[in-house]
Amino acid sequence: MSNEIVIPFATTVHVRDTCLCLHVQRAARALARKFDTALRPLGLTNGQFSLMMSLNRPQPAAMGSVATLLDMDRTTLTAALKPLQRRGLIETFADPKDARSRLLQLTPEGKTILAAAVPIWTRIHAELDEGLGEGGAPRLRADLALIR
Repeated sequence: MSNEIVIPFATTVHVRDTCLCLHVQRAARALARKFDTALRPLGLTNGQFSLMMSLNRPQPAAMGSVATLLDMDRTTLTAALKPLQRRGLIETFADPKDARSRLLQLTPEGKTILAAAVPIWTRIHAELDEGLGEGGAPRLRADLALIR
């Protein structure tokens, strides 16, 4: 006699059809692909666009504040910065008030690329907003914000 644990296939179907995590992950991947495709002519990914946009501020940003905003750990943020640094789109430097801390900012070339990306982002968002149901993007953002 086997002691094999058998989960009914009906359970698999139920999880497939109702799992919020699965559905949000699938939607996130679909959104990422859509924005990646649209931003590809500029040599950017959606993640790079978000990172660069987080640096679009009057003063250089502390690495910790950017990591918090993007909900990333510092190691992941450091890895995400490297390709943008190699392209000369962002620069990092020691904080004059605390040499242990790093500050980040867009370079002039980074600002130029970001300015070219914003109309692409705006167009894709308009297309997405048009396709969403009742409440549209504001409702979706509000609902997603409830998940913490």
